[in-house]
Amino acid sequence: MTYLDELGEFGLIGRIGKQFSVPRGMTGIGDDCAIIPQKNGMDTLVSTDMLIEGTHFLREDANPYDLGWKSAAVNISDIAAMGGKPVATFLSLALPKDIDTAWVDGFISGYRDLSAVFSCPLLGGDTTASPDRLCINVAVLGECPSGKAKKRGDARPGDLICVTGPLGDSAAGLKVILGGMERDADAEKLVRRHYRPMPRVKEGRALAALDGVHAMMDISDGIGSDLRHILEASGTGAEVDVVAIPLSPELAAVCTREGWDALDCAVSGGEDYELLFTAAPDADLSCIAHTKIGRITKDTALVWKGSGKDFQGFRHF
Repeated sequence: MTYLDELGEFGLIGRIGKQFSVPRGMTGIGDDCAIIPQKNGMDTLVSTDMLIEGTHFLREDANPYDLGWKSAAVNISDIAAMGGKPVATFLSLALPKDIDTAWVDGFISGYRDLSAVFSCPLLGGDTTASPDRLCINVAVLGECPSGKAKKRGDARPGDLICVTGPLGDSAAGLKVILGGMERDADAEKLVRRHYRPMPRVKEGRALAALDGVHAMMDISDGIGSDLRHILEASGTGAEVDVVAIPLSPELAAVCTREGWDALDCAVSGGEDYELLFTAAPDADLSCIAHTKIGRITKDTALVWKGSGKDFQGFRHF
């Protein structure tokens, strides 16, 4: 039996984490970012992510600009998930021999343009050769006022569960890509949402400033998976009204035409990079666009009201 069969992704992460003690005052493995307190009243946020050809993207379909954009975006989104401000990134590339200079230039252009949106410079990294597949690794640094980072484990019974935007577009865009479908305007928008996500940094910082907002994370694996992370870390349960989950008109149109389950795309697909957060019922959330989709409960069950499915979300292993 391999580690994939025996442990799974989070079992492996937990097994690694047990080998290390986290210094007092720091937050380590188990959230979107590590938190390192500084002496100037600020906390440093640190995260890293890896994209592997054939697992996270298809090089023959993704143009290099889009892939560069997404590589920066998915990491900056981790800073948004904690309510922080992105400060800098570090990029490492393992490049196959068949990648030419024009491809690299296109990739870096996309990475640069998304980074510029958030004034988040690239400060270093590493390069090496790969025998066949492209591997991209990004480390990102951010900051927030001391003690203000929003964590997964702070949900409270009675909290509302909210999301910052429509879900499922990216998952449906990936289905369009993998299926080699003809792309009308609706399908093209879904593909674009997959390749060019926009981190919700502004929304995350606004939410972090509100005492009534408790737990938060970005939606990378679908709320079927990501909400479970919040519940497990908080020791709570939830009821989600599936009818309330926001869907874009483009997703509805393409799913109707292709016979796909739009709700399954929205709950289980992932890579939306919207924010999933919990807030007290009396919290003033008028500073951002959001949709209320459920509430946190005292028990540890996750109930999908309006559906007989037990949605699970994306699994890496």
